[in-house]
Amino acid sequence: MAGEDRVTLLRPPPADTTVAPIENALDVVEMSVLGPDVFTNARPLWQPPGARGIYGGAVIAQCLASGQRTVPDTFLPHSCHCYFLLAGDAAVPILYHVERVRDGRSFATRTVQARQRGRCIFTTTISFVKETTEGERRREIRHAQGLPAGVDAPEDDGEADDEAASSAWASPIASHRLEMVRPQGQETPFGSRKTRQWFRARGRISEGGGLRAHLNALAYITDSYFIGTVSRVHQLWRFPFRPSAVKDLPEAQRKAVEDMSRDDGLDMEAWEGRPEIGMQVSLDHSIYFHEPGRVRADEWMLVENESPWSGDGRGVVLQRVWAKDGTLLATCMQEVSFSSFFISRP
Repeated sequence: MAGEDRVTLLRPPPADTTVAPIENALDVVEMSVLGPDVFTNARPLWQPPGARGIYGGAVIAQCLASGQRTVPDTFLPHSCHCYFLLAGDAAVPILYHVERVRDGRSFATRTVQARQRGRCIFTTTISFVKETTEGERRREIRHAQGLPAGVDAPEDDGEADDEAASSAWASPIASHRLEMVRPQGQETPFGSRKTRQWFRARGRISEGGGLRAHLNALAYITDSYFIGTVSRVHQLWRFPFRPSAVKDLPEAQRKAVEDMSRDDGLDMEAWEGRPEIGMQVSLDHSIYFHEPGRVRADEWMLVENESPWSGDGRGVVLQRVWAKDGTLLATCMQEVSFSSFFISRP
C-alpha cells in the first residue's frame, strides 16, 4: 500500500520516450489484487498553480481510459457524463473503480468512480457504441455544424514538442489562443461572445496507444480553459495580483498576462477597477463524441466556448471541438460554481 508520502500506489515507471507525453501522463495500471476492474494512476497527476486540487481533465481522461479497458475494441465512447465531488489531492493515489452496468449488442455502459482515501471524489457514466460499418454510415441521416469561417490552424512546432518530451514539467498539450469573438463589437451580449483556442497533443501518439489514446487525450483537452469562460466573457480580472502590478512581473510572465488580457478585449490600463473573480470550481462535465473514430488528438483541433447563461453563483458553458479539416468531433457542456465575486478597490 502507499505510504503517506507516496503519490502513486506503484513506483512510477520511467517516462516512455517512444510515446507522446500525454500517453505517459494518462497511463493507468490495473490493480487486480484489489478486485476486478480496479485501476490506478501510474504517474503523479498535475495540480495547476493556485488550484484547490488536481487538473480535472486528467481525472476525466483516466476514467475514460479505465472504462475503455473493459469494453471490446469495436466499442467507442459516444457520451460521458461526469460530476466533480471533491477536490483531488495530488499527493494521494487515485483508484478508479469500473462498474460494468450493461453490455448489449450495440451499446455498453460503464460507471467509473475515482476514489481517494476511500472517498469518491469524481464519478462518471460512459456510454459506448459499437462502431458502424461504411455501408451503415452511407444510409444515415447526417448533418454537422461546420468549422467557423476565417480560422486557420497554426503551424506545427516540432522543436517545442522536442522540448516538452525532454522535460518532466512541460505541458503535454500545445495550444494557440485566439482573440474573443464579438459579433457586434465591445457591446456584444455576454451570451454571444465566444472564446477560441487551438489545441493538440505534443509529439505523435503511438500506434500502440491507438485510437483509445487519441480519445483519452481529447477528453483531457476538453477541460482546458473551460472553467474560465464565464469570467472571460464578463471581463472579470482573474489573476492573483492587481493589474497595476503587471508591469513589475518578469518579462515572460508580463507578456503572457498582457496578451491574455488583450485577447479578452481590454488593454492593461482598462483592467484597473474591473470586477474580480474569487474561487471557481467545476460542478459537472459532459462530452458527446460525435466522430470518435476520426479523432486525431496530435493534430490541431479548434475548441470554441460560449456561455448561454450565468446566475445564482453558477454558469453554464457550451464547447465545440473541430478537427482542422472541419469535422465536428465533440460537443461538451460544463456547469461552474462561482463562490465569490468582489470589486477591485481603487
